Amino acid sequence: MTRTTAVKPENRLVRYFRDTRAELAKVTWPTREEGIRLTTVVLVVTTISAIVLFAVDSLFSLVIAGLLRILG
Repeated sequence: MTRTTAVKPENRLVRYFRDTRAELAKVTWPTREEGIRLTTVVLVVTTISAIVLFAVDSLFSLVIAGLLRILG
């Protein structure tokens, strides 16, 4: 009579961390210079976007204020 031992199911949390570690090992991390350059690009684009949005918002505010003055 052969006796089969039940295999204990793998803990999901342990499997999650093992899979996460394996995926992080596959990542190609940027060099310090690349990180600095890309951070600079993000900051410049964010600043330009903020300025453009401020200008558009100010323009719309002036237009709405003018319309309210004319109609009110």
